Amino acid sequence: MMQTKAILSVLFWGCMMLVAGVAPAVAQTGDPVTAEARGNLLGMSRLSPNHTTLMKAVKTAGLEGAATGTTKYTVFAPTNAAFEKLPAGKLDELLKPANKAQLTALIAYHVVPGSYLAANLKDGLQLQTVQGETLTVGRQGSTIVLRDSKGTTTTVVNDDIVAENGVIHSIDAVLMPTSLTTPKK
Repeated sequence: MMQTKAILSVLFWGCMMLVAGVAPAVAQTGDPVTAEARGNLLGMSRLSPNHTTLMKAVKTAGLEGAATGTTKYTVFAPTNAAFEKLPAGKLDELLKPANKAQLTALIAYHVVPGSYLAANLKDGLQLQTVQGETLTVGRQGSTIVLRDSKGTTTTVVNDDIVAENGVIHSIDAVLMPTSLTTPKK
């Protein structure tokens, strides 16, 4: 459990670097840009205005602790707009203390061991998430699309936000692991 918390805290700190590395350039140009952050994911201390819902989920799940070590991770970080697309009440339900395990699974579903820059996300590549399920990469020209085992897709809207111990790609939809979509018997 402690290792899972350390791994998943990459998601929290990785999103912190979005403002530090990307927001200033976006503000100047109006377009998302590729940015390289200095230091590791833990070195970032500013909140991204586009990922506050994700940050709330990470905090509620108790995953905001420090990730240490040199192991690299790729985080597919849903934007606030992505969370707004969830069915009414779904996020509120996940944020309840009784659903901490489900929330942790949801967050882990967006984290992949290894550092995958956009150029390495080749069409057909299968990525096993920290949660245990697989995401498949699709390419539509320069656009990167992730597909889960249920056929649900999300598009990378901002890629290659790099730190020493990982890379972040912002996505436009929240992917749900099978464990959260399969009806209970």
